[in-house]
Amino acid sequence: MVDSTAGKTGREDDGVGIALDEADRGDELAVRLNEVARTLHHQGNEQETLDEIVRAAVGTIPGARHAGIMTIVDKRDVRTVAVTGDVPGGVDQVQYDTGQGPCLDTLYRHKIVNVPDLGADNPWPVFAERTLALGVASMLSFRLFVQDDDLGALNMYAPEPHAFGEESEHVGLLFAGHAAVALASAQKRDHLTEAVHTRDLIGQAKGILMERHKLTADQAFTLLVRASQRANTKLRDLAEQLTRTGEMPTGPRRRT
Repeated sequence: MVDSTAGKTGREDDGVGIALDEADRGDELAVRLNEVARTLHHQGNEQETLDEIVRAAVGTIPGARHAGIMTIVDKRDVRTVAVTGDVPGGVDQVQYDTGQGPCLDTLYRHKIVNVPDLGADNPWPVFAERTLALGVASMLSFRLFVQDDDLGALNMYAPEPHAFGEESEHVGLLFAGHAAVALASAQKRDHLTEAVHTRDLIGQAKGILMERHKLTADQAFTLLVRASQRANTKLRDLAEQLTRTGEMPTGPRRRT
């Protein structure tokens, strides 16, 4: 009886210990993700945010040795916009060259794609062979966003097969959520900054024309628009040229 009770007590203690360990790991993950979120939101612009996402991903997602971010626009224009080193760029280039790979084939339909062993049977034989030659045996990809035909993907790479398990997927999905929010915020900031800069350029260009040709603000703006149309040049670019050089593609005419 004593031995049986002792054994039962031991199993219960083990269960409590496991539960406490899991709780501790959950708390550590929450702290880490909060730190990541704060760091990402403190980046200055979109590119700095992208670069920080891949650095933080390697330090957060279990199994990740390398990371990169790929964007696909209109399902045709594919670019690698952030990497932690040469390996992600090399693997992505193989996808571009072969037209094969998890990002190109599946991330429009799934939030996560885990390729545990590129040496085993998979839908991308040419891609797999060339990627193995680059020292990558397993991949884990997360969708950052899908907008119409545009896609953003966060890709993890590891030199050994089966590097990414359930914990990697769980942590990665949470991380990707934080990254997507931070990226959207950075893009919004960049767009606002660009809009303000464009407004200032056009205002400066209007001022030059108003002073030079004794025009009203509306007349100067109309002149800029017409010159932009005749030169087939964006209004912002024409205004920038005028403020930088004092010249426009076509000479302004005074409106009376």
